[in-house]
Amino acid sequence: MSHTQLAIQFFLQLTVILLACRLVGLLAAKLGQPQVIAEMVTGVLLGPSLFGLYWPEAQGWLFPEQSTQVLFPVSQLGLAIYMFIVGLEFRVDIVQQKLRSAVAVSLAGMIAPFVLGAALAWVFLQHTSLFPAGTGTMEAMLFLGASMCITAFPMLARIIEHKKLQATTMGAVSLGAGAVNDAAAWCLLAIVLASRTQDWNQALLHIGAGIAFVALVLSVLRPLLRKWERLFLKNGALSAGGMTVILVLMLAGAWFTDLIGLHAVLGAFVVGVAIPRGAVVRDLTSRIEPLTVALLLPLFFTYSGLNTKMGLLDSAFLWLMCLAVVVVATLGKGVACWLAARATGIPNREALGIGTLMNVRGLMELIIINIGLERGIISPGLFAILVVMAIVTTVTACPIFDHLTKNQPPP
Repeated sequence: MSHTQLAIQFFLQLTVILLACRLVGLLAAKLGQPQVIAEMVTGVLLGPSLFGLYWPEAQGWLFPEQSTQVLFPVSQLGLAIYMFIVGLEFRVDIVQQKLRSAVAVSLAGMIAPFVLGAALAWVFLQHTSLFPAGTGTMEAMLFLGASMCITAFPMLARIIEHKKLQATTMGAVSLGAGAVNDAAAWCLLAIVLASRTQDWNQALLHIGAGIAFVALVLSVLRPLLRKWERLFLKNGALSAGGMTVILVLMLAGAWFTDLIGLHAVLGAFVVGVAIPRGAVVRDLTSRIEPLTVALLLPLFFTYSGLNTKMGLLDSAFLWLMCLAVVVVATLGKGVACWLAARATGIPNREALGIGTLMNVRGLMELIIINIGLERGIISPGLFAILVVMAIVTTVTACPIFDHLTKNQPPP
């Protein structure tokens, strides 16, 4: 396809994707689910699991293989900007409010699902072909463990805001634990990606470069940006020049972490954390978040959906493995977080709510497993299983939360 044909195809794809997301969103709203859930599901529906299964010629015409030359980089840009926004919204002060409970819940929500996920990875390596032949045992166990223990911090924050829990113990502990949880999971992913070459000297170099990048951004760039904050403002609002400088810093961070063998989203997130809070963050978020969420993120969900082939789960055994992943992910994290919250003196009603909220995985899970598929760590079959897990744990979080807390005495 020529550049002109690719552009024409891309605009058609974008039209179909946004319309489909909106239509599914109307149904999701009636079921009490947010728009982002609709977009996750729509991505799968537009792929080979439904559209390509019943109308393969139409699906192949709308999403020819060459079109990924445009769809993939644009979806990655959307991801980088979104993770930058997540960094802008990262609240260290929330972690400090309920530090003891947040750390306990976060550790429990990491260790239990990680151990169970690592054990599942070992089983998969021994008895299935869900991991490619080139994936080592330690690499597989680290990756699946990290996939199991992730929490979608941005979605968690939106659910807590929607339910007006920000000022409650439940909200503060969940947000604090989710923030720590996500940071640790991304560190695990960085180790997996850095070790992908099986050259540990190179892996250590990548990890060291990543640590140095984070240290430089937070200890040097962050104070400088705080000092120069007024240069980015004009009449109390973020200027066009200031916005350009900050976006350049974000893109440079994404480029660097991608260059050292980690991933662009890591650099974008860290730069977002470094931006001084106040008018700069307020104006940045208000200007770039709506377009990113409405236009760019649906492209990522669709790209994920094009890689999700439910038809690969073609046996009772594989569906049993899928069920095992969902159960381990849900109970491993939920029960561990509930017990940790209770152990730190939180009442049962709130502890149940925290355990349920920590199970939200959403977009963050899709980001991690897409990286795993892209780097050849997992097979398309395991990718499909983990997509199912991401959707199920996210869709069921709010209904389970409402059911578990409605009959409990108020705090």
